[in-house]
Amino acid sequence: MQIYTVKGRDTVQSLAQQNSLSPEAILAANGMLQSEPLVSGQSLILPVEVDSHQVMPGESLWLISQKYGVTLQELARVNHITNPALILPGMRLRIPNPRKMSIEVNGYTEPSSSATGVTVPAAAAARHLTFLSPFSYQVRPDGTLSALHDQPIIKEAYRNRATPMMVITNFDGYTFSPSLAHFILSNEAVIDRLIWQIISVMRANRYWALNVDFAFIQAADRKLYHQFLERLASSLHAIGCLVSSTLPPSSSPDQEGQLFEGQDYAAQGQILDFVILMTYEWGWAGGPPMPVAPRNEVAKVLHYALSLIPASKIVLGMPLYGYDWTLPYIPGQDFALSISANDAVRIAAKYGTAIHYDLMAESPYYGYRDEYGRDHQVWFEDARSVQAKLDLVKCYHLRGISGWVLDIPFPAFWQVLEHNFHIQKWMK
Repeated sequence: MQIYTVKGRDTVQSLAQQNSLSPEAILAANGMLQSEPLVSGQSLILPVEVDSHQVMPGESLWLISQKYGVTLQELARVNHITNPALILPGMRLRIPNPRKMSIEVNGYTEPSSSATGVTVPAAAAARHLTFLSPFSYQVRPDGTLSALHDQPIIKEAYRNRATPMMVITNFDGYTFSPSLAHFILSNEAVIDRLIWQIISVMRANRYWALNVDFAFIQAADRKLYHQFLERLASSLHAIGCLVSSTLPPSSSPDQEGQLFEGQDYAAQGQILDFVILMTYEWGWAGGPPMPVAPRNEVAKVLHYALSLIPASKIVLGMPLYGYDWTLPYIPGQDFALSISANDAVRIAAKYGTAIHYDLMAESPYYGYRDEYGRDHQVWFEDARSVQAKLDLVKCYHLRGISGWVLDIPFPAFWQVLEHNFHIQKWMK
């Protein structure tokens, strides 16, 4: 696989001819239709065998060795490099028999109203997953759980040897409720009923892992929350199930905001089997235009997490979507439209605008003016931005990644993922 950035006069046919590929192979690798034009600045996956690497500015031999899963010593030996510090941009290095690192991959999906009960993108992604997580069971004030039409998703998980992971949230309607969490966490009888309910659902629906996605926990409830997680982990470990949580993207111990104040990285890293870092939504639908998951900010969160949690327990969150903002941005008014990576490219093609790439954030973006004279700004993910974040997983030997959300198609994501890693499957 090679990630290629489209230039002005490129066509699928010309790229196919230059790389000894069929146009159909390029279209299939990128989930494109034959009628779709290329856009300047667009990233394309070229399904070619690559056994060399061109050194880019800022890259070290160690970073390159981590990217391809080879040792620094072996990379230096096959390229006759005696001083690893003396590699220069533009040099082409031979890559000796790259080895794939094994990771776990989780994906969240919401039940579909279709006849199958599973969205087409989620069904297509299931074969790439270690865990498939229907979202979500909502905890009620009495410790019972809301109903969830998850049986079609669980069936799809088993069909693809993906482990079903149950998700519980402190949702009240469509938002996280700190008051609901407080009521539950401060009531022993409710906690007893909730744990019993969770075990009952897991046994009945053949779940083998649990993800606790409680958000906006009040600072005063931090200790109660972790006591609840301890009891929950003890109960589920007794029946052979894994327990995880989601953590907001903190980069320091004193980060302000209710999203962060009730969470404790160190405590959850000690109590649970693994944690999922929600390293996305810097750019969000109700906020100003900016990258959804800028690599530089993701790295800050990861460095903080690694100071408190073993890498073997850290799962890095990955966004599978982008946003289209209408300008000017006015807080509390219009929300951005969530879009897929391929739709982002199609919009750029429709309005004749080139795609740019922010090298610090490692994120593609562009602006355009629609037919009504309104200006827009789009930030999204592509093969390049995915590779940049997957390189962090390699460099720090993380447990794995978690994609939000499977119901938005992103063919290039799965191509890049499979190129870089071997996906662990726990289901026989």
